[in-house]
Amino acid sequence: MEYLVVKVIHIVSSVLLVGTGFGTAFYLFFANRSGSVEAIAVVSRLVVRADWWFTTPAVIVQPLSGAYMLHMAGYPLNSLWIVASGLLYVFAGACWLPVVWYQIRMHRMAIAAHAQGAALPEQYWHYARRWELLGYPAFLAMVAVFALMVIKPM
Repeated sequence: MEYLVVKVIHIVSSVLLVGTGFGTAFYLFFANRSGSVEAIAVVSRLVVRADWWFTTPAVIVQPLSGAYMLHMAGYPLNSLWIVASGLLYVFAGACWLPVVWYQIRMHRMAIAAHAQGAALPEQYWHYARRWELLGYPAFLAMVAVFALMVIKPM
């Protein structure tokens, strides 16, 4: 496949990966602060869907398209920026996996609370705090990956 086509796919998938992550986090963060169980139920449902529809495919496309471009460009795989990018990507993924688990559970709790006309259980807020705390380092790691991909310090 032509290098520039793969590069476009790589860039678009990175935008979907980080953009969807940031956007869904933004909406769930503020839905949580609204205190509206109905809003939280609706937003959490969409956050889980967005992760399955956009983030998950992008998580798969990113390393595949990146590895192909590295091969085509002839960059040595032991270059500091490549190693650092890979480690940061794995770190972000290690944060993201529990975030997905929390999101699914938070969504289920919000749907149940809304259906019963009840408040969210304390467990929801416990998960929400952990979800938020894992999101910050994951996002910062991806910002660093973007910087390394653009700058490519040798």
